[in-house]
Amino acid sequence: MAGSAAADGHDGASPTRGKAATAADSAAEPDPAALKPGQFLWHPEIAPAGPLVLVVSLDEQRAYAYRNGIAIGVSTISSGKPGKDTPTGVFTILQKSKDHRSNLYDGAPMPYMQRLTWDGIALHGGTLPGYPASHGCVRLPKAFAEKLFAVTQRGDTVVVADGKASAAAVVHPAMLAPVAAGGAPAGPAEAAAREEAAATAAGADWAWDDAPAPDGPLSVLVSLRERRVFVLRNGIGIGEARLGADPDIALRGSVLLVMGDRTEDAPSVLDPERPRHQWTIYPILGDDAASIALLQLRLQQARPLDLPPPFARRLYAALAPGATVLLTDLPAVRATPTGQALQPVLESAPPPPAPAP
Repeated sequence: MAGSAAADGHDGASPTRGKAATAADSAAEPDPAALKPGQFLWHPEIAPAGPLVLVVSLDEQRAYAYRNGIAIGVSTISSGKPGKDTPTGVFTILQKSKDHRSNLYDGAPMPYMQRLTWDGIALHGGTLPGYPASHGCVRLPKAFAEKLFAVTQRGDTVVVADGKASAAAVVHPAMLAPVAAGGAPAGPAEAAAREEAAATAAGADWAWDDAPAPDGPLSVLVSLRERRVFVLRNGIGIGEARLGADPDIALRGSVLLVMGDRTEDAPSVLDPERPRHQWTIYPILGDDAASIALLQLRLQQARPLDLPPPFARRLYAALAPGATVLLTDLPAVRATPTGQALQPVLESAPPPPAPAP
């Protein structure tokens, strides 16, 4: 990643210093792993458009910003201290506030706040002492928080992981492959229409109702543990289906796929009458690049996963650039760090109001 390192409040070389100074700064740019507390790298010009994902690596105390699958920034962070640990998982940005103050800690300033949960976890600018020190939030250098705030939008994906953060391009992410009866690939549109009518009459194991959330960011959770697929838009469930899977297929963690804005001259595995989308994959929560490559190869060749074809076609129609698919061997819910009630893995709605006393 070309460019210069920036400390909190300072974005590398001044444009008035001349070409020689800029070249010297670029040559002296440190390795991202060697950044000191408060430093970051930021080069959005590398990928000026496309879906944005932030991957927070707790063990590295780093945050990696990807746009359209390409790294455009890396920053030091300070996450939750022992007893106030930052929860791991896949989140969406629920709310943004440039000049937010804490509702929990005496109005402490949280500049460029981007909320991840409704019980107090957020990204924001703050002090970085070089180790986990927050009450659960992810502190960023203020200047990095400002730049990130300017390019994100509500509904963007934030991954908080314990393992090393990395990303690899996926050309053919055959994650969800609809098949006809007997395991054959789904047929042409005419046959698919007949299958849909028959499946509806028989009460197929799927449901779809997007009236409660007709637009907004789409998130798909594929739980191998539960053999179910859940579709959420703006955090509201709009679809659910059974997942057919080979009994021996398993993950040792989770992977996140983010849909890009390009398609290929090949049929989609969701709807063979439509073009295939290109995706980016982020191995998280235990997976590494090697295991992802093997998984990708198997999913492309053997097609061990399948969905009811009518559901798969509805899912394809709902996809838009930036849509996410989380494939995991974990249950569909995760415990909160404080041991409270279970929360959805993909959460985008505030808790219901407390009953009146």
